[in-house]
Amino acid sequence: MIKPEINWQDFDKLDLRIGTIISANDFDAARNPSYQLEIDFGPLGIKKSSAQITDLYKKEDLIGKQITAVVNFPKKQIANFFSECLILGIYGENNEVTLLTTDRDVKNGFKIG
Repeated sequence: MIKPEINWQDFDKLDLRIGTIISANDFDAARNPSYQLEIDFGPLGIKKSSAQITDLYKKEDLIGKQITAVVNFPKKQIANFFSECLILGIYGENNEVTLLTTDRDVKNGFKIG
């Protein structure tokens, strides 16, 4: 089902950026299997995020991977952790998440539009 139509101003409120994952750790306190990630967004600094991506990704394979994220959400507490951005991905048939990445390396912090 398609969500309700939005206008350009709604979309323009999102700050979508490219970042590189620099660390990935198990998040044992989360309700669902997750990783705690640190992502380098270049001039925006390093932000933390919790991601339920354990079905398709091993921690060691995430290091150095460029991802797409929303960086202007308020911090969200998940168990004992504060997530500072929302990593974007595609939900598969069984709710497994495939990360949205680039097909070329770009500078961390570059804006998506």
